[in-house]
Amino acid sequence: MKLLVSLALGGVILAGGAFAENAGDRAAGKKLAGQCRTCHGIDGKAQIPIAPHIGGEPADYIVHQLTAFRDGTRTHEMMTIVAKSLTDQQILDLAAWYSGNTISTTLTNDPADAPEVCVACHGVDGIALIPDAPNLAGETNIYIDTQLKAFRNGKRTQELMTPIAKELTDVDIRAVADWYSEVQIEIKMVE
Repeated sequence: MKLLVSLALGGVILAGGAFAENAGDRAAGKKLAGQCRTCHGIDGKAQIPIAPHIGGEPADYIVHQLTAFRDGTRTHEMMTIVAKSLTDQQILDLAAWYSGNTISTTLTNDPADAPEVCVACHGVDGIALIPDAPNLAGETNIYIDTQLKAFRNGKRTQELMTPIAKELTDVDIRAVADWYSEVQIEIKMVE
């Protein structure tokens, strides 16, 4: 399993560099974020339990997800509709806005108890350590649980997460979801 994670992690890091050259306009992204605020907040802190926090996410991750929703390779009742009309530049602008906001965490549990299978990419505190991984800090346990089960059952696919999730039991998934949901977060807008 460790070899699989190492090989897949290397591929994700190499793939993530493709967006590093593309820079979005933060001011334009902030204006566009007005359409995102009901679910994700203007600063990127989720306003509803089934939406993820996106403030402070890696820009590459935001770009990949919005592009996948727009192009139909990832589907969601709301996000597929919202992203459908976004141009490449608007996606870069939104990524610049949300990734430019800062996120800080406070652990409430012993770091030694962090889910070992997750920390190489998502960190002990839930802050992504690789460009195309999301932050998990402070997400609701129902959101994390739902996403891991989507990877496990093939509803959502990704070269690294799908094989990892297929090995997780419901108990494992709940433990991961509970760990990261208990991390306290603060997201600050950077103007």
